[in-house]
Amino acid sequence: MSNETVDSKKKSVSEALVNSFGGYPIGYGVGIIILPLSMGWIQEDPYMANIAITGVYATVSFVRSYFLRRVFEKYGIDDNFIRLAKRGIIKLIGSAK
Repeated sequence: MSNETVDSKKKSVSEALVNSFGGYPIGYGVGIIILPLSMGWIQEDPYMANIAITGVYATVSFVRSYFLRRVFEKYGIDDNFIRLAKRGIIKLIGSAK
């Protein structure tokens, strides 16, 4: 197996972790906004409300995935995400001293 393949797999895992764990707070925030706004509509027409809410979540997910992919490509983030986070924290602590 070549180094390029291994690096690509590490990059993919890092990207997937960021996308997965980043998706929770974004989805939570969207839920806080969209669900109260659609309460009356859910009672009137639950099928259309379900389709609309699902569409909003799917669109937000697509935009999030696309944005993160562009960030990973632009900045060449190809290191293990945990190592990257450790370096960032150490840098942050070092600059605070």
